[in-house]
Amino acid sequence: MGRTLVIGDIHAAKKALVQVLERTELKADDELIFLGDYVDAWSEAVETVDYLIELKAQYNCRFIRGNHDVLCYDFLTKGEAPVTWLLHGGEMTKSSYERASKETVERHIHFYESLENYFIDDQNRLFLHAGYTNLRGVSQEYFEQMFYWDRTLWELATVVESSGYNELPKRLSHYTEIFIGHTPLSKEGFTRPEKRANVWNIDTGAAFKGGLTVFDIDSKRYWQSDAVPTLYPAENGRNNSPK
Repeated sequence: MGRTLVIGDIHAAKKALVQVLERTELKADDELIFLGDYVDAWSEAVETVDYLIELKAQYNCRFIRGNHDVLCYDFLTKGEAPVTWLLHGGEMTKSSYERASKETVERHIHFYESLENYFIDDQNRLFLHAGYTNLRGVSQEYFEQMFYWDRTLWELATVVESSGYNELPKRLSHYTEIFIGHTPLSKEGFTRPEKRANVWNIDTGAAFKGGLTVFDIDSKRYWQSDAVPTLYPAENGRNNSPK
């Protein structure tokens, strides 16, 4: 039986993705769960999504929807390019897609439309990009946008962990483990994935100065790329984004 591997926020760093998957030594029966934010930061947005589509043809892959993927989809389908998106990595993505063929754009629109808001496996482990706010869990969430925009789930897990909890609060108690990205653990340096309460954060800052992480959810072993800025030395990623 293969491994279940969770991949953190890529942010168009295809070189980091290729590198870390090589270090992981993928096997044919591995399951890959990508936690979203495939674009916005580095220059290879189109190349990254092309590579993900290729991976889907070779492996059992699940792709979760991230907030940056929604912003990119709105640009491709509606021409929307808000300043806040451009300032937070969207400019590089916009430039990447302006060089792409019509056929490529159409293929990628289909990819973005196929993304899942969340996934729950047969061991009641939850995978999503950001979080949820409903105390009864994801199936009762009122606002779909929370799945890819919420930051309060990680804040809650942090408070619970620091309190020396004896019992999980209701909002976290529905799932054995929760795996998220979205909130980078560091923007200033290299870091590793962290667990707080029953929530694992796999966003190790690939959009900034960190590396991209692949995490084995059973063994808790993980692999990381080099710091992404070293793979794109002529670029800034999101290191100049407004705080």
